[in-house]
Amino acid sequence: MEYKIGLEIHCQLTGAKSKLFCSCACDYRGKDANANVCPTCTGLPGTLPLLNKKAVELAGMISLALGCRIPEEIMFYRKNYFYPDLPKNFQLTQYNAYGVTSIGVDGSMQYGEEKSVRMRRVQLEEDPGRLVYEGGSMEKSVYTLVDYNRAGVPLVEVVTEPDFSDPKDVREFLNKITSIIEHLGICDTRLEGSVRSDANVSVAGGHRVEIKNVGSFSEVEKALRYEMTRQKTMVSRDIEVKAETRHWDDARKVTKESRSKEEEQDYRYFPEPDIPAVELGKDFVQSLEKSMPELPDARKSRFVSKLGLTAHVAQVLIDNKELADFFEDAIKTYNSPKEIANWIVTDLMGFADEKAKEEHAMLAGLKVGPAHIADLAKLVEEGAVNRATAKQILGQVVKSGEMPSAVAKSTQASKIDDAGALLQAINAVFAAEAAAVADAKKNPAAANFLLGKVMQQTKGRADPKAALELIRKKLES
Repeated sequence: MEYKIGLEIHCQLTGAKSKLFCSCACDYRGKDANANVCPTCTGLPGTLPLLNKKAVELAGMISLALGCRIPEEIMFYRKNYFYPDLPKNFQLTQYNAYGVTSIGVDGSMQYGEEKSVRMRRVQLEEDPGRLVYEGGSMEKSVYTLVDYNRAGVPLVEVVTEPDFSDPKDVREFLNKITSIIEHLGICDTRLEGSVRSDANVSVAGGHRVEIKNVGSFSEVEKALRYEMTRQKTMVSRDIEVKAETRHWDDARKVTKESRSKEEEQDYRYFPEPDIPAVELGKDFVQSLEKSMPELPDARKSRFVSKLGLTAHVAQVLIDNKELADFFEDAIKTYNSPKEIANWIVTDLMGFADEKAKEEHAMLAGLKVGPAHIADLAKLVEEGAVNRATAKQILGQVVKSGEMPSAVAKSTQASKIDDAGALLQAINAVFAAEAAAVADAKKNPAAANFLLGKVMQQTKGRADPKAALELIRKKLES
């Protein structure tokens, strides 16, 4: 059965510092309800919007990053719908019905292995306010409160074509979008609700259903799988799938009917009379291109070609800007890219909390910095400790914040290089494991058991290669 999935990704431009049409701060979180407002963002009579230039520049940057074309002129429109989170009863946004007026159009982006998705448009708009359900949910709440602190925060909406058919691909694409946003520095993705996505899905050429109220990208994948199954079941029973908006119930993991789906004409778009058409000009794109930072794909290519990382390890690093920055800071301290990258990807990430990974705050709560990993890599490469001991040291470092070299010294974890000390440990094992020694003389593979006992005897400080060589010589003699 054929499925079509399209996405609407919303990204708050927190890098703009102030709201889209007034000077109120973008940082509304943690403030008293309705304290971060002014006459303009609450739509009081007589106020006039003033467009935030920085927000236009940031929206232009994400348009370029997604391969979109930026027109020389953009316009804003009133999107009319009556909902309590819009104090003006309309939203200032962009619209393409009367020509190209959005900040970005007709783009495309590669993701995964040779997969691509087309971008219909990138539009700049204002975020609505926030509804607070006193009962905890829409169904249980007796009444609803409105907090307008968020109203007017600059928001970029990225609308894709329905080029997806597998929720797994959707998740992979959303992860790349997040990485691009982080590298551009236009938004702090760790903030609650700063990047969110709605999904549209239809089956077998049927009506489009929009899924809203999805809290995270992992939940987007779950919501799509549920909705695809629901629609498939309805089609198999000859039940019409209605065009509607459904909400994702995170607790029950189901989509629930919210309202019938509006059509474009229902919003009665018309040009915003208080904001004239904005002439961007030809120099606008050139100035943006000069100020654009290195994007994830270019960074991955550099990690592979210049630093010798594998494509897989490089991809894991650039998927999270914080992790990639951590890696680059570490190799400034100790120039061993492969060793440091492997410690980060293979071992350090194992200590990261799953929730922290989801929120792209990979290293939250870990008392470890780039210098710690550089120090650990140096200890291993210089032969001061073996890899098994280094893993134990890392487990202590992420909790205490001590430098690995200090831990190795205080716990006497340095590798045993002295042949005499190593032979002494082997002799002790041979004396205690006579049966195993007899087996090893008949079957050389059994020597690995004796090696394990030596590692226990030395608390992991023995060099496994040197120890095994001495064990074999002793068995032969």
